[in-house]
This record gives sequence, structure tokens and C-alpha cells, in this order.
Amino acid sequence: MPVPRWALASAIAAPVAMIGGWTLAAARQPSFDAVQETISALAASTATDPWIMTAGLAVTGVAHLVTAGGLRPVARRARVLHAIGGAATLAVALLPVDAAPQAHGVAAGIGFGALALWPALAARRGATGILRPAVTVGASVVLTGLLGWFVVELQGGGDLTGLSERAVAGAQAVWPLVVVVALRRASR
Repeated sequence: MPVPRWALASAIAAPVAMIGGWTLAAARQPSFDAVQETISALAASTATDPWIMTAGLAVTGVAHLVTAGGLRPVARRARVLHAIGGAATLAVALLPVDAAPQAHGVAAGIGFGALALWPALAARRGATGILRPAVTVGASVVLTGLLGWFVVELQGGGDLTGLSERAVAGAQAVWPLVVVVALRRASR
């Protein structure tokens, strides 16, 4: 059961929207420090052009939902968790940190957690390639490690809060693309 072309398009859209969104929004924001400040600050109502990062988050969330639907060779539970991560990312876009801080934080926590863990649930015993347990669990370990770094920076008011968030959000946006490309190549 091959991964459809439309899932490749959505898997490409996620990192383009996320990374492109924070890059463009930061460029439009005067005196923004991407190493220290969060992505959410770029979508806050006080940002110069909050619609840029809001759109980036929304597109990323929808892209994760669509990609999850197209990852047919992946275990259903992994696809569901990936979709939950997409829905939570969409909720983050709809709940700016300055307007709904608690709801924003809950949605972000669910999104980051789901997007870090879904690869481990994609493991297939005896599989080769991208769905081998060593690969899928390894991906989750890396994504969870990056998430842990971000949480430590965020809770401790660290100087690398923005950098750590961009590392985890970027990696979580790119991993589905890696999976889609690998599965499409394997089905040829």
C-alpha cells in the first residue's frame, strides 16, 4: 500500500510552513532574538505581523493531519498520534499565547508530545527500512530529547529557549517528510 503523492505534498508543506513561518515572522519583527524568544511570541497579538506565524502554525497542523491520513503503511496508532499532534498544532495557531496562555500551553504540550512519540508507535517488528524499530524508536528518542531540552530551557528561563524550541519544532516538522520519502522509495 504505497503512500500517495498528496501525502508527499503535505509532508513537504509542514517544514516549509513551520520554518518558513518563523523565519519570515522573525524578519518582520523588530529586535527579535530567535535564540531566546519563542515561536509563540511571533504569533502573539503584540507581534508586528502575527498572521505570518499563525498561518505557519495552522498550515503545519493541517499538513500533519493530511500526512497522517496518507501514511497507510504505518500502524494506525502511530497515524492517530501524528494526527493528534497536527490537531494540537492547529489549536496552538488558534490560541495565541497572550490571549489564551493556559489553553495555548496545553495545546503546545499535547502537540509536542504527540509529535515526539508517534514515530515509536510506527515500529513494525521484522520490518526493514524506515519502519524498523531501531529507526522509529531512535527517532522518538531524538525528538523526545530535543523536547526535553526545550522544556528545561522554558522552565528555567534559559538563554536558549528559542533555539531549543526551533530545534524540536523543526525536527518534528521534518520527520514525517523523511518517513514519506523513505516509504515511497521502498514501494517502487
